[in-house]
Amino acid sequence: MRTYEKTHPALTFGVDLTRPMPELWMLLGEARSKIEHLASSPLKPEVAARLHTLFLAKGVLATTAIEGNTLTEEEVVELVEGRLRLPPSQEYLAREIQNIVHAFNDISAEVLSGQLRPLSKELFEEYNAAILDDLDVDEDVVPGRLRDHSVVVGRYRAAPAEDCEYLLQRLAEWLETGFDPPSPDWALPYAILRAIIAHLYLAWIHPFGDGNGRTARLTELRILLAARVATVATHLLSNHYNLTRTEYYRQLDRASRTGDPLPFITYAIRGFVDGLRAQLIRVTDQQFADRWEQYIYETFGRRRTPADDRRLNLVLALTREPAPVPPQRLRHLTPELAEAYAGTVRTPARDINALVSLGLIERVPRLGYRPRSHIIRSFMPLSAPLQPAQSELPAQ
Repeated sequence: MRTYEKTHPALTFGVDLTRPMPELWMLLGEARSKIEHLASSPLKPEVAARLHTLFLAKGVLATTAIEGNTLTEEEVVELVEGRLRLPPSQEYLAREIQNIVHAFNDISAEVLSGQLRPLSKELFEEYNAAILDDLDVDEDVVPGRLRDHSVVVGRYRAAPAEDCEYLLQRLAEWLETGFDPPSPDWALPYAILRAIIAHLYLAWIHPFGDGNGRTARLTELRILLAARVATVATHLLSNHYNLTRTEYYRQLDRASRTGDPLPFITYAIRGFVDGLRAQLIRVTDQQFADRWEQYIYETFGRRRTPADDRRLNLVLALTREPAPVPPQRLRHLTPELAEAYAGTVRTPARDINALVSLGLIERVPRLGYRPRSHIIRSFMPLSAPLQPAQSELPAQ
């Protein structure tokens, strides 16, 4: 009998998925649906690139912030884009971020090449070495090398050092062979389960002197990428753990004491699905904005007069406003409009009336004008309009 079997009976390398767990299976089904929806959502290339950078920054920051990194999301975006400059005393913060970004890029390249290596003890060690590369660590820590001493994290004593090599080998074998889905339709949900369980077991084993949490979250991300989860979604679990840091540690502690991984899995899946919902709202809003802009241009057509160009610029400027705009402020929405409307009252009034007649803007009583962008939503519930689309300002 190995030492861990006495001290850490929770490390059974098994999970009972036959128990009644309606919430968990419903969440996994929703996650699969939303991941497929996200992957098939068309966006302008520049918008997709911006969202990719943003969610990469969120995820990378999350996995390091849990360990104490204090950079802001804006600074991490600048770092990913190569624009961040920090004083020497803070450069280690950037290095922590860069190590995760480099590891993510390496894993992405491996997935795209079709040459993805199976999980192994050596791969876990490689990930840990990459995470801790060129960082100051304690004297008893060697990046990428298993610890040879006992470790206590909070109230939790990690698995015995003499068993770490064996435990990592067992974990890799289990993750590679123990999660066959009952049918191809369940491949993605089982990959999500596999990713979260890999995270949990690496946290339980705690095989390295430092960087265990980051190694666990990087492994989790690698499994999701290998399952063809959209890259913007692979960071959502790390972001959830960071946003709910106290609950994250509570769930880890609870799982280690009870030996039951299912509450931690359910906690993680809830946050993952919440993140997917938020991402889809953002993507849908962007698609909606793009389609509305196309509709505006289609309404005016290709042959436009100078007056048409001015009115097009007015409705586009109004579209960017978060709330209805009073009539007297419409002429000042952009420098170009202010110049076009300088010294005249008749022209703005005519343009407003023309846009109302075209059905592109509408008046909100006591507030001003707003775009009628809702008209391009294909399946809106029936509702009465605010008021008939008609001219509100006389052309003087």
